[in-house]
Amino acid sequence: MARIAISLCGEGRGHAARICTLVERLGGGNDFLIATTTEALEFLRGRCGGRGDVRFIELPGIRFRYVGDRLDVSRTVLDGLLFRALELPALVERMVRELDRFAPDLAITDFEPVLPRAASRLGIPLVSLDHQHFLVAYDVGVLPWHLQCTARLMGIAVRLFVPQAAATVVSAFFRPPLAAGWEHATQIGPLLRRSLLAAVPHDGRHLVSYLRQHTPPAVLDALAAVGVPVRVYGLGRRDPVGGISFHDVDERRFIADLAGCRGVVAAAGNQLIGEAIHLGKPLLVLPERAHAEQTINAHFLTAEGCGEFLPLERVDTAAVRGFLDRRETFAAPLATRQGGMDGLPAAARAIANAIAPDAGLRHEEIRTAA
Repeated sequence: MARIAISLCGEGRGHAARICTLVERLGGGNDFLIATTTEALEFLRGRCGGRGDVRFIELPGIRFRYVGDRLDVSRTVLDGLLFRALELPALVERMVRELDRFAPDLAITDFEPVLPRAASRLGIPLVSLDHQHFLVAYDVGVLPWHLQCTARLMGIAVRLFVPQAAATVVSAFFRPPLAAGWEHATQIGPLLRRSLLAAVPHDGRHLVSYLRQHTPPAVLDALAAVGVPVRVYGLGRRDPVGGISFHDVDERRFIADLAGCRGVVAAAGNQLIGEAIHLGKPLLVLPERAHAEQTINAHFLTAEGCGEFLPLERVDTAAVRGFLDRRETFAAPLATRQGGMDGLPAAARAIANAIAPDAGLRHEEIRTAA
């Protein structure tokens, strides 16, 4: 039996979905201590709560800041700097005490700064498992010049956020060559839930849309008038508007809707893009202009030929209808990727290689996952 401490960024669905999948498929005799912020904690407790082998710690963390419906990059960066200067030292001390009590054999972080520093203090091996490290580990030469510059600037923040790890695992739906000096990094696809792997894709009439809380009302107006049913997740339950129905995030229903849709119109998060490609679903992704990571994801999606993108602020009904008219152009690239996106087996192998040999991680569980 191994004892594994995990921390994750609480902003966005992808981090929580990734870690929940990891815990679900590496359970069976191992104990977990999970640290994250309130929103991700609620998601994880809903999925993993009640298990005797999982304990949770709530941590404050960095959040995206909005003014109205627009991401405020300057305020987000400033909050991040203040967090690092004013809150991080005390949080690291608190985490050191938690780790002393838990005595983990391994620490895993999904782009969270407290656990890596505490683990380093105590000599606990660390695995970095996230999406954001593509900004430093991947060759981003396929991107437009301005996004290459943006990626390099963001890469500085990634290095500051997560100190050197014993192993770096990058989870992404795209897989360009590794950058010089990062040949040691492990490239994997998104971590996919068993229920999604078991889903049988088929073509229905509806679209699936997963949107962030600050989505402008004009986007909903555009989707409501497309002329086909649109099932929207991420905004909570509301009264229907035109062709839109709004749904709480229920895993069983969401996967059924995703497997049976004719396409996906959604924010450009890595996790959902990977899930949709795994099921062979074309995507129209809607990155916010100021959200550089999602804009980069969107460019890689078009490079893969599995969909297209439009800035969130420019979405209208004609654009969505045009995507539907072009959906067959994505069929051939999707066929080459469908069914082959799951990164969990490779992630499990990286974790087994990083953990101390005498820690007793259940290798039969890893073989099952693989």
